[in-house]
Amino acid sequence: MSPKQDLNEIRPGMGEQIQEIQKSSYEQLLQGNRDFVKAETDIDPEYFSRLARGQSPQVLWIGCSDSRVPANELTNTKPGEVFVHRNIANVCVHSDMNMLSVLDYAVNVLKVKHVIVAGHYGCGGVLAAMGSKQFGIIDNWLRHIKDVYRLHSHELDLISDEKERSNRLVELNTIEQVYNLCKTTIVQNAWKEREDLQVHGWVIDISTGLVKDLKVSCSNTDNLGKVFDLS
Repeated sequence: MSPKQDLNEIRPGMGEQIQEIQKSSYEQLLQGNRDFVKAETDIDPEYFSRLARGQSPQVLWIGCSDSRVPANELTNTKPGEVFVHRNIANVCVHSDMNMLSVLDYAVNVLKVKHVIVAGHYGCGGVLAAMGSKQFGIIDNWLRHIKDVYRLHSHELDLISDEKERSNRLVELNTIEQVYNLCKTTIVQNAWKEREDLQVHGWVIDISTGLVKDLKVSCSNTDNLGKVFDLS
């Protein structure tokens, strides 16, 4: 007997109700798309035909996959203005070919001027990395954040309030990812050719919607250790 049949025997009609809810939520997405297109074309009939001609964003946003931190809405920008890469806890590591491919395309083809690493307070990935519970395959990804904790444990272990400690780890994780980006050959080679590329670190406070600039912007290798300076 399948799980669906079993559910209907225990609670008659429940399976059909679930299917209707799923169908309704899915249809809402399609209707939302139609509403969005109509709203935009009512204002500007050429909006999408112009968008289809190409993109020239000035910003690469590397953020968390959390559904509450969308890049365009938070920066009040439109489609075509921000190139986006997102993963759990906005991690940037030299072995992630997905992130590196996005970074390379954004920096060397699109010629973006700003790369923003955007963390956020209350990040589930950061909170999970602070504990010892196993979650599955994601544990291997969270190791990168645990390494950030290890690097800064002398500061973090002195913070007794768990929320305050997690907020600080969110900030430190974002800062470390900024430095990780600066250590890549992609960014360093771009700096040899042009002076208009900067890497920034932000943290978003979901409770207010406001961004905190962590003041770690880099436009050269001056803040990197000698071993990481490939110039």
